[in-house]
Amino acid sequence: MTEKLLTEVFDENYKEIMDKIASAAVKSGRKAEDITLLAAVKTVSPELINYAIDNGISVIGDNRVQELIAKENEVTKNVTKHFIGHLQTNKVKDVVGRVALIESVDSVRLAGIIGKESLKIGKVTEILLEVNIGEEESKSGFLADELMSAVSEISKIEGIKVKGLMAIPPICNVADENIQYFSKMRQLFIDIKDKNIDNISMDILSMGMSDDFETAIEYGSTQVRIGTLLFGRRNYTNN
Repeated sequence: MTEKLLTEVFDENYKEIMDKIASAAVKSGRKAEDITLLAAVKTVSPELINYAIDNGISVIGDNRVQELIAKENEVTKNVTKHFIGHLQTNKVKDVVGRVALIESVDSVRLAGIIGKESLKIGKVTEILLEVNIGEEESKSGFLADELMSAVSEISKIEGIKVKGLMAIPPICNVADENIQYFSKMRQLFIDIKDKNIDNISMDILSMGMSDDFETAIEYGSTQVRIGTLLFGRRNYTNN
């Protein structure tokens, strides 16, 4: 597929996605502008990313440190960057300062290292706490019943600011089965917000991807992460 065709795919998909976001937002009692569309740009070329930014995308997310760094000087600065992948502790120093938000903080230890590296460069890094809402052994993240204790510990760490929660629920083969996970995440989000803990602000509930973003929005998501549905299916085998 040529670059021209890829941009056409983006144009068509972007319009359709934004229409669906608007519809889902209304169903949840909100407006389209209350929902952030994060473009997941794994393996997407800098040229196509820049085209997307020029045509409506304001937030992008990388999930590999090496790719984030490699594309740094090729992607326009006129965009907000998030890190959305699993972050190893030895890679924290390569991410801090390069992104506005780290979405995948899955342990108190990782939060502490992010805080330490942020202080070294005189920054406060905004983070989301990742919740393993389906209690899957294959996924990282805080379990729901340990989240409140972790929030209390993390709130004391200097150099970071907790902005909300993130989750990737289990793949569900039955229609609407994922509602239970989205509902549970929304309740956790509300419960933490109601406690008014210093250094903890529940502004972002990041859940919902290409296959389930409409349902996620209906059940409280404020940010959806979409890659495949936006840019088309990509080949990850060589990355």
